[in-house]
Amino acid sequence: MPCERGVAGMCHERREKVHAEPLQVDDSVTLKIVLFANTDWYLYNFRLSLADRLNREGWEVVMLSPPGPFGERLQEAGYRWQPFELSPGGMRPLEEAGAVLRLRRLYRDERPRLVHHFTIKCVLYGTLASRGLDRVGVVNAVTGLGHVFTDEGPRARLIRQVVSPLYRYCLSRENVRTVFQNRSDLEELVDRGLIPPGRARVIRGSGVDCEKFAPGETGAGRKAPVRVLYASRMLREKGVLELVEAARLLKGRGVDAEFVFAGSCYPDNPSSLDEGTIGRWASEGLIRFLGHVDDMPELLASSDLVVLPSHREGTPRILLEAAAMELPVVATDIPGCRGVVEHEVNGLLVPVRDAPALAEAIVRLVQDEDLRARFGRTGRRIVLRGFDERIVLDKTLAVYQDLLMGRGGGGDPGARSWSERIR
Repeated sequence: MPCERGVAGMCHERREKVHAEPLQVDDSVTLKIVLFANTDWYLYNFRLSLADRLNREGWEVVMLSPPGPFGERLQEAGYRWQPFELSPGGMRPLEEAGAVLRLRRLYRDERPRLVHHFTIKCVLYGTLASRGLDRVGVVNAVTGLGHVFTDEGPRARLIRQVVSPLYRYCLSRENVRTVFQNRSDLEELVDRGLIPPGRARVIRGSGVDCEKFAPGETGAGRKAPVRVLYASRMLREKGVLELVEAARLLKGRGVDAEFVFAGSCYPDNPSSLDEGTIGRWASEGLIRFLGHVDDMPELLASSDLVVLPSHREGTPRILLEAAAMELPVVATDIPGCRGVVEHEVNGLLVPVRDAPALAEAIVRLVQDEDLRARFGRTGRRIVLRGFDERIVLDKTLAVYQDLLMGRGGGGDPGARSWSERIR
């Protein structure tokens, strides 16, 4: 019997093929890599599979992040995790310079062959810290440009003027490769002259474990109401205010839907919502707030559809996880979300900052169970085709290999490659 085809264009078992041989490097060089992120939660939830893959290939993996409860879990998983204090605000120049110097000492002591930085602050500080150190290749993961590039307010514009030269200084080096989660973010920095195009790559997200996030009986044991899940950081730039307004509109129309919010507040982030505001929404009966949730497969299995009305994204992990579990999604029509959601195929796309359009998309799925099921099935095929974590890991290791072998740098082809100079 022929397989069902649609936008994904292939059966469940077929996946994009990426050729990635085991990493090769001079035997005299210690196979050590440092993975540096701004939270231990990020390393544990998004990059543990990368660490496992590297470990199987003989690399010593060192995890680095500010202290937190997930550091112990990383150690229990068998990895050496080091706490590294990093102020979330970054508004004290002497303190920030001290952080770069401490990080440089750590890199000098560890003598890694590669360092991989995640999120903007770690990218900038880690690349500065590695400058001039022998035999250190740098991979930078820009998971999203953040409010500095998305906000047109005076404070954001001022910060952008300050950090743009720093971006250019850090991302243009020969021994640096920068990975973006969508082409729009890459092109924006290239157009601003902040990075040479030959030293940038696109890898769409951190991937998703399609065996862990597998379809089951959605909303098992529940008949009503339809559960609408928002699971992301509690930031204004994620479209939380528009989603609450959409919930208010639907409540006024008597739509039988339950809005569940899961995620953390970040008091040091100027875009963060506070728990008092969220508590008032809950007391109005607009939402149910869970805070941080560890078990995402269980949370998704108890939901009927997932909504992410973000203003800007890299490649949103929550949309990948939802689609992998055959949940339909509603998202904003922006580059990062468009990479996962195909309108009228596995979900619905709505304009940014448009609460009425968001409400209409949600009510359409709330009232059409067959449409939810059809979108969900197609969504999983899309994830299997291009977002399975095995594909993402292969592409990531291919970037490592290019860097180690001195390929794809976009520099002078007549000059000795960086990898030749460090051997």
